[in-house]
Amino acid sequence: MADERKTLAALEDSLSGVEDPELHRSLMHLGMLKNLRIEGTTAKMRVVLTTPACPLRERIQAEIEAAVLGVVAGIERVELQWDSDVSRTRGVIGRQEIPGVRNIIAISAGKGGVGKTTVAVNLAFALLRSGARVGLLDADIYGPNVPIMLGLTDQPTVVADRMVPLRKGGLKVVSIGTIIEPDRPVIWRGPMLVGALKQFLFEVDWGELDYLVCDMPPGTGDVQLTLAQSIPLTGAVIVTTPQDVSLADVGRGIAMFQQLRVPVLGVIENMSGFVCPHCGGLTDIFSRGGGRKLAQDRELPFLGEIPLHLAVRLGGGEGQPLVLAQPESAQAKIFEQVASTLAGQVSQVNFQTAEAPEMPAGPRVARP
Repeated sequence: MADERKTLAALEDSLSGVEDPELHRSLMHLGMLKNLRIEGTTAKMRVVLTTPACPLRERIQAEIEAAVLGVVAGIERVELQWDSDVSRTRGVIGRQEIPGVRNIIAISAGKGGVGKTTVAVNLAFALLRSGARVGLLDADIYGPNVPIMLGLTDQPTVVADRMVPLRKGGLKVVSIGTIIEPDRPVIWRGPMLVGALKQFLFEVDWGELDYLVCDMPPGTGDVQLTLAQSIPLTGAVIVTTPQDVSLADVGRGIAMFQQLRVPVLGVIENMSGFVCPHCGGLTDIFSRGGGRKLAQDRELPFLGEIPLHLAVRLGGGEGQPLVLAQPESAQAKIFEQVASTLAGQVSQVNFQTAEAPEMPAGPRVARP
């Protein structure tokens, strides 16, 4: 028994040097290694990741094995049990949390036509496939396209004065497009729009969510201000295409979120080349690399490139997003990689927020 305690102490000491590759802190210090025990010559433990979409699982396993095997006497094998506990954004003074929602991610773009909704929908399903609990809020009140992309035609129900989200493949969805009549325009001034958006945030039974993905309207208007100043946004993702006209508009969006003290989680370059459906070759129709350069110039994370692909357009038009309909396709794997990188950025932001002193909400931004 004494030898086992000695071996366990040596195991803990050796593992104290293994760091999370994204947070650069000891896994032991972060409480990510649990239930350490010795059974014969096998060291067993539970590894609790900060997101089920962690892209660095194999690297973590390799570093744990390197720290134990051949180092801790008597241990010949390492057995890991993987788990996840998505960290939560800490509340911000002046901003109301949504009960049960751990992280809120705004998918934004400086201008329309860059495929922002396509990216938001497929990222939501990619996060869902990783094992996370995910909701999707269509915050584009004037142009709600999410119901079309998901093939949703039913209206949501109301239980105990709270709206129950519709579901698609396990994804919880709320959109004004499922409430108003088809082809009916939303002709609202700012206060009505803001009121509707707050209902979708606080009067919906979202339940327990690891991520609430918000598909934002383009630009820097009332919806962006309402979200940034009403709720503790975990951060914003900026979607752009490679050409200069899109990149110029993106800069204003980045500046807005930074002024409102909303972390910018990174930049995604959409329509980054066109994949030929016949030969599979990639053609840079809209140029390529502009999003990566923008991220580098602004010192922001670059989350990835998503090429144009016919299957993405067809899936969205038929109400079957690619990641849901063809999860094993090469294009779906690109979305999953981007989602994994995004989840890693969320973990870093949450860790930094937890260690920083509590900050008040950002400055009020005057409306015209």
